[in-house]
Amino acid sequence: MTLTLDKLRALKRQAGATDTPASPASSVPSSLREPLPATATAPVAPWDAVLHQDATSRIAANDPAPHAAPSLEVDNAPRLSPKAAEVDALRRLLGLRERAPLLRPRARNVDRTLPGIEIDAGLWLIESQVTHAKPEAPLPLAFARRDGHVDADHLLFFDTETTGLAGGTGTRAFMIGAADWFDGALRVRQLLIANMAAEAAMLRTFASWLTPTTVLASYNGRSYDAPLLRTRYRLARQKDPLHGLDHLDLLHPSRRRWRGRWENCRLATIEREALRILREDDLPGSQAPAAWLTYLRGGASSNLRRVAEHNRQDVATLAQLLLRLCDDTTEFDTPS
Repeated sequence: MTLTLDKLRALKRQAGATDTPASPASSVPSSLREPLPATATAPVAPWDAVLHQDATSRIAANDPAPHAAPSLEVDNAPRLSPKAAEVDALRRLLGLRERAPLLRPRARNVDRTLPGIEIDAGLWLIESQVTHAKPEAPLPLAFARRDGHVDADHLLFFDTETTGLAGGTGTRAFMIGAADWFDGALRVRQLLIANMAAEAAMLRTFASWLTPTTVLASYNGRSYDAPLLRTRYRLARQKDPLHGLDHLDLLHPSRRRWRGRWENCRLATIEREALRILREDDLPGSQAPAAWLTYLRGGASSNLRRVAEHNRQDVATLAQLLLRLCDDTTEFDTPS
């Protein structure tokens, strides 16, 4: 627009006009003005004056500083779309500002050490001993309403820590504890997986502890632990080593012996009331799933170590409970 006005002004000067009003275009350097054609000598027509006045008024209306030199810089600022411009104007009206990115807290040193030794990728073995002499004579099975006896060398007490109590294919055991008499003491071995992929190795290792003469002993294991492990063996496409093994479930004899005497027949209650065993800093079994999942998500292993101690005490208690039931000669005919 400025160059067009300059041409109009030059034409008027050639036509002899001397009363041209000052305008912002007069400040444009002559070197930037386009040369006029040699044939442009005709006087300015009346419509040229009207065009000149109209252009001058439009420039005055749009330019807040009419006497400033026009800027020759190129505006490289990004252009907002009409909708984005409306949103930006609304944000300025409301006094909103863009939220600064939240700074992540500085990483803390988290204790993720696990007890025992890693015997396979993600599989940990925890071994300990409990001072508990092996019975010399075979143990009678009258407490389980069965004839015959069982040799202590064939007994394997076991318990699992799982991701829940619902059962089914979505529940898995992340720890298996087992106890047997070995070298004059009660040996406790525990398998703990530190990731999902280590489950198959844990199942293979536990299967290697079983023989055709093994007699399993548990507390509600016939209804929960054993079926759960069988499901995991099937899903892992491994042979079920529990099939065909004898199984002593101590829950039902304990109910016949102490039902109605205490508030319930949970193992912790039987342990405290009948065996006089008091645990210190024991983590309830209901918190075991959360402890393992916290570790999988990168959390500390402190509660997971407490789960391992809880499991170790459970399998050690099963051995003492079996001996207590064998020593009790009283018969109870109450159905379980």
